[in-house]
This record gives sequence, structure tokens and C-alpha cells, in this order.
Amino acid sequence: MSVNVLFAATKARWEEYRDPLHAALSEVGVTAKIDIDMAPRQVDYIVYAPNSEVQDFTPYTRAKAVLNLWAGVEAVVHNPTLKIPLCRMVDPALTQGMVEWVTGHILRLHLGMDAHITASPGTWRPVAPPLAFDTRVTVLGLGELGLACAEALKGLGFDVAGWSRTPKDIPGITGFHGLDEALARADYAVLLLPATSDTENTLNARTLALMPAGARILNPGRGPLIDDKALLNALDTGHIAHATLDVFRTEPLPPGHGYWHHKSVTVTPHVASETRAAYSSKTVAENIRRGEAGEPFLHQVDRRAGY
Repeated sequence: MSVNVLFAATKARWEEYRDPLHAALSEVGVTAKIDIDMAPRQVDYIVYAPNSEVQDFTPYTRAKAVLNLWAGVEAVVHNPTLKIPLCRMVDPALTQGMVEWVTGHILRLHLGMDAHITASPGTWRPVAPPLAFDTRVTVLGLGELGLACAEALKGLGFDVAGWSRTPKDIPGITGFHGLDEALARADYAVLLLPATSDTENTLNARTLALMPAGARILNPGRGPLIDDKALLNALDTGHIAHATLDVFRTEPLPPGHGYWHHKSVTVTPHVASETRAAYSSKTVAENIRRGEAGEPFLHQVDRRAGY
């Protein structure tokens, strides 16, 4: 089989992906012409980043699918010109990166590492940290990434619960059908929900108040999941002890934003989970193979749900 693939992303991404994409397609038996410039009517598949110049899909009359390079699809899913299947990116590297970020930052807070790292020489305060067995973590969002993080934290001994908009029964993970009760037991809340109109401001003044005093929040999911003003107020009062945030409504986070200057906030620059060409190319190639074989696409987006 031979197909034409448009790589609709930045030139820097093209340099990163060109060789891995060719190699991955060859591995699954697909012969492909891949380029960043191609007549729309010749294109069979669009490998896509939402910050691409391609915003009108109407000319791509022959295209069979748009294969997103990002895990998030909120910037493209509601594009009215997109009439063909849209697939989000899921690959082992994305999942592993998220697991490492979430577990690393929870352990940092749980073990009180900052106090030791910043202590003055000669300071000796032998205070034992709490045990994971006695610490409750609630993961909001139990998709591919949320489930992997929940299972990793469970493996470390934490008391893990999960909440998702679609109830799920996961062995060893306490499932909650109500958001309020899920937050009420969260010493740590990890936000891994998609960004939709239903999930915007999931953490707001009312829901933050439900959390135990001194709770911590980690958001490697999407910036709009949190009402920024409400979180800053909760941090100011001490009701929320700390927030570790990797995603924001505006990125890069503006220099004057309150998160930069708050002593109880850790900002990371949207690095919790990154697509790596060597791995994500395999997901793209498999979906092209499936499309040519008439098989269902992997990770196809439900337009009504928005993810």
C-alpha cells in the first residue's frame, strides 16, 4: 500500500519526526510519501498539531483521518470544517512521562524534600515523613494517563481513589461517582481530565472548600480545569497547602501571574508529558495501517464528548 501523508506541524517538529515516521511506516508495511507541503487533494492522512497553519480542512477531500500529535484535542475537536475521524495521541512515552512527573512531585511533597534541600548547613531536624499508607490521593480523570498514574501511586502504597465523568470499576482503586465525595477525601488531588465545557473550573471556590485542610493539588492535565483566582485565595488562607502546576490557561505563563510569585506554588513549564517522535510515530503509523486495512482507528475522538 502507498499513501500520501501531510505533516501539518511546525518545521522544527518535521525535522524531529521525518526519519522516525518513515521508519515506523516501513515497519508496518506502509509505503508513504510524507511532506510538509502537499496539494490538499492528494493528501490521504494528516499528521497534525493544533498550532499548525492548517485550520481549514475543507480542501482535503481525499483525507481519511487527522492524526493528532498531542494528547489534547480541545483546540481542534470543534473545528466545523473537520468532517473526518480525529485521533488523539496515546503512546507509551506519553504515559510513562506522566507517571514519572506525578509520582515524582507527589513524593517530593509527601517526603518534605524541600525542607531538607533548602535547610541551612548544620540544621538537624529528624522529623519522620508520613507513610503512603496513611495518605489519600484522588485522581480526577481515569483515562489512559490517569489510570496509569493511579496504579503507580497504588503500587507505592498510597490510598488511591479515582473519579471520572464516566464511572469506571478498577480493581484496587476506589471509584467515586460524585466529585464532591471524591474531593472530600483528597489529601492530594491529581487533575488529568480533558478540557471541555463540562470540566472547566472543576476546582473552584466551592469544590476547593470541600478538600481537607492542608490538601495539595497537582495539575498536569489542562489549565482551564482550575479557577485560578479561587485557587490563589485557597492558598492564601492555607486551606490548600501547595499547588504544583504544569499547565495554564495562557502559555507561557505571563511573568506577572500570581502563580509565579506565590510561595506555595510550584510552576513547571508544560513538561509533565511530552510526545517523543520515536514513540508517537509508531502510533501514527499503526493508525495509517489500520485506515488502509479498513480496521477501526486507535484512540478516535468522540466529538460529542470532546475527547
